[in-house]
Amino acid sequence: MSLHQRLWEQHAELARDALNHRFVRGIGDGSLPLESFRAYVAQDAFFLESFARAYALALSRSADREGLYDFADLLAGVLEELRLHEGYAERWDVLLGEVVPDEATLAYTEFLLSTAALGTVGETCAAMTPCMRLYAFLGTCLEGEGYGEESPYAEWIQTYADPKFEELADRLEALLDRYADDTPAVRRAYGRAMRLEVGFFEAAARAGEER
Repeated sequence: MSLHQRLWEQHAELARDALNHRFVRGIGDGSLPLESFRAYVAQDAFFLESFARAYALALSRSADREGLYDFADLLAGVLEELRLHEGYAERWDVLLGEVVPDEATLAYTEFLLSTAALGTVGETCAAMTPCMRLYAFLGTCLEGEGYGEESPYAEWIQTYADPKFEELADRLEALLDRYADDTPAVRRAYGRAMRLEVGFFEAAARAGEER
């Protein structure tokens, strides 16, 4: 079994927690309050900027040409995802230029950027892979359950269920296998990222309920 498969299986319970979270279920069936989705779009756009910078740091530290190409393509994918968020923001009056990151967002972005700046390229891959793999998992599961066409958040589901997004997740997992060893630091980075993902959904759900 590859490293990325072992790490995913070791954190399968957290993946299920994310899938069953009221925020994700609300995206699927369309019951999520719009204020929760607005809060999520704003925070996720801020997060994605840091995610892009983490890719750029990994690219700059890549030891081989293949890594340069792979990280460049993954960075391009995040920038495309940011454009999607800009579309959400325009449609639902979210001012991305005025986003104040909440505690969950700051915890995640500071973890990502510190790992990318101070850790190995393999540890950076371990910190970034859960986001890509989890979103591909969530989009595919929701689409497989029949959600997507009627939900006001159908575009979100379709984006992360798209085979092109799956290909990006696969590519990052391949980089994880290439550059990382099964060390305590790699396992900690992967596990922390998974926990921060669930915390990110919880923060967005609470923000919408409090408005």
